[in-house]
Amino acid sequence: MSKSLVSLVLRGSQQVRPEKRRAVLAAVEELGYRPNAAARSLSERRTRTVGVLLNDLRNPWFVELLDGLNSELYASGLRTLLADGRLNRRLGEDLTHTFTELRVDGLIAVGTLPDPAAVRTAAARVPTVVAGTREPVLPDVDIVAGDDELGARLATEHLIGLGHRHIAHIAGRGVVGELRRRGFEAVMREHGLSGSATVEQGDLTEEGGYRATVRLLGAPHRPTAVFAFNDMAGVGALSAAGELGLRVPGDLSLVGYDNTYLARLRHLWLTTVDNAGHDMGRRAARRLLDRIADPARPGEVALTAPALEVRGTTAPPHPAD
Repeated sequence: MSKSLVSLVLRGSQQVRPEKRRAVLAAVEELGYRPNAAARSLSERRTRTVGVLLNDLRNPWFVELLDGLNSELYASGLRTLLADGRLNRRLGEDLTHTFTELRVDGLIAVGTLPDPAAVRTAAARVPTVVAGTREPVLPDVDIVAGDDELGARLATEHLIGLGHRHIAHIAGRGVVGELRRRGFEAVMREHGLSGSATVEQGDLTEEGGYRATVRLLGAPHRPTAVFAFNDMAGVGALSAAGELGLRVPGDLSLVGYDNTYLARLRHLWLTTVDNAGHDMGRRAARRLLDRIADPARPGEVALTAPALEVRGTTAPPHPAD
C-alpha cells in the first residue's frame, strides 16, 4: 500500500475504493496504529481544538450549554479544551492567552467574564464566539445568547397572573443581570405595580440567593413572590423560606431562571424560565464553525427564545396577602 493511499483512508476521503479502504483499516487495526495528532496539526496548520472559557464551572446551566457545544463540535471533528474563569481570577492568569499559545482553531467565551479585554485581545488572533451573555460586543465576534429581557417578562407576568402584587427580584450582575431586571421592572410598571416591586442584589450563587431572601422576608412588607436571577439563587431562596417557616408555594411563590437539572429535581420542582442552554451551545458551535471558515465576516447577535416552565413553586397568594 502506498503512503498516499493510507493517508486518504485515515483522512476519511471518499476517493478510495471500498476494498482498498477495508484493507487499510484491517492493517491499522492489526498494527494498533494511531495517527500522530501533533504531526497532523503541523501539516494541516490546524490543531482541531477549540478553547472554551466558562465564567464559573459551578453553574449547572453552563454545563448544559457545554453539552450542546461539545456534541456539535465533536460531529465536526473538533475537540474542546476547557478552562474555568473562576480559576483564572484566583490565579491572576489570562487563560485566553494560554489558548492562543496552544493555537486553538477557535475560542468560545461562555458567560459574563470579569475581563472582557482579554476576549478582545484573543479575538484579534483567533475566531471567537461569545455565548450566554451580550458582552463584549466586538466587530468580528458572534454572540449567541438568550432573550433575557423577554424571559424576565414571562416570569413576572406569570406571578402577576396568579394574583401576586408584592413581588421581589433577586438581581444578577453584568449585562444579563441588567436585562432581566429591566424586564421585571417593565412588567411591574405596565401593571401599575412599581410601588410594590422590590429589587435585592444577589451574587448568582445559592448562598447569595439565600442571603437576599432572608433580607427580603425580614422586611416590614415582605413579598408574596420572588423571581430569582437563576436557579441556584432560587434554591437558596427555597432554603431561606424553609428556615423562616414559610411554605413554598403556600406562603411564598418562587420562580428561578435557566431550567437547570436543579429545577427538575422532584423534591425542588422549581418553576423556572427555560433558557435553552443545550440549543444555545449547539448554535454557538455552528457560529464558530462558520467563523473559522470565514474569519472576516461581520459579527452577528443571535438570540434563543425563552419559555416558562411552570412546576410546583408558584401558586396564588393567600387572600389576606
